Amino acid sequence: MTNSFGTLFKFTTWGESHGPAIGCVVDGCPAGIPLTEADIQPYLDARRPGQSRYTTQRQEPDMVKILSGVFEGKTTGHPISVMIENVDQKSKDYGDISEKYRPGHADYTYDMKYGIRDHRGGGRSSARETAMRVAAGAVARKVLHFFPPPNLPPQAGAGVIVRGALVQLGEKTIDRARWDWNEIHNNPFWCPDALAAKEWEPYLDGIRKSGSSVGAVIEVVATSVPVGWGEPVYGKLDAKLAEAMMSINAVKGVEVGDGFAAAALRGEQNADEISMKDAAVHFSSNHSGGVLGGISSGQPVVVRFAVKPTSSILTAVNTIDKSGNNTDIITKGRHDPCVGIRAVPVGEAMMACVLADMLLQHRARKSD
Repeated sequence: MTNSFGTLFKFTTWGESHGPAIGCVVDGCPAGIPLTEADIQPYLDARRPGQSRYTTQRQEPDMVKILSGVFEGKTTGHPISVMIENVDQKSKDYGDISEKYRPGHADYTYDMKYGIRDHRGGGRSSARETAMRVAAGAVARKVLHFFPPPNLPPQAGAGVIVRGALVQLGEKTIDRARWDWNEIHNNPFWCPDALAAKEWEPYLDGIRKSGSSVGAVIEVVATSVPVGWGEPVYGKLDAKLAEAMMSINAVKGVEVGDGFAAAALRGEQNADEISMKDAAVHFSSNHSGGVLGGISSGQPVVVRFAVKPTSSILTAVNTIDKSGNNTDIITKGRHDPCVGIRAVPVGEAMMACVLADMLLQHRARKSD
């Protein structure tokens, strides 16, 4: 089983949903970067379950501990190991599914591949694992800010900024004319459209009370990414971003820039025309999502990914048991009516990890 992601900035996650703890080891982080638990905890708090009625009510404080790789508040250049203890497991909720395969889950494929599966919350296939991606993403953000891109304009701040938002909940979408980044922390959906967020509340309440679930689309944007990150053939920036987002639980589709919508445009419409403005390169649009030929263009890097409806639902669905008998199943326990909500900080983290990796690769190639 491959449990690692990245090239120079690389992380490996470990642990199961209902085991004693989960953790990750981040390797490749340069020495001398200030890092404490306080730098990681806010991102874990953003992903933490049980913060609204629209997410699983599992109560995990997700308090992170740094076990290695930091001395006197700075990274040492050695592997950074972090851990979170699991404190609110209810494994008995999953007793009824130990002999049955949940449709839409990894139960069947894990059992066929390994001949054994941890039915308690899904084990390694559980979205609980993504908490450690968020921890790794927090370290990646520190790397991105420690080595700010050259020649940034003053308003760009400390360096690369990564932000995510929920732009579609089930069949409900936002109005991009009302996009406001300040709104994403004012509602339980990470929604940048205040009016849409209000409309989503009764909609998801109805879905939740019916024992069903819906999917979502998340958009992640990185600003102040300089020109030149990424490789032109097999290490393309957009390819690595697609791999990163597709590795997140329940993700079934990824697009960069206009993505599939670009297929409906004519060439002159899709072209991001280039000109000089105020002695700087200026693009008329960003249909490419900030990536040209696998290399960052200096524009915002824009990625969207689609998350399927939560497979654990209180509605009976047909399945088979381990003996091959036809049966049905209702998945009890505490589950998100839309896993896409808590996927926003996970998408941000994966974007940060890819960009930190690309930054270190780019620095390794530069003679200056």
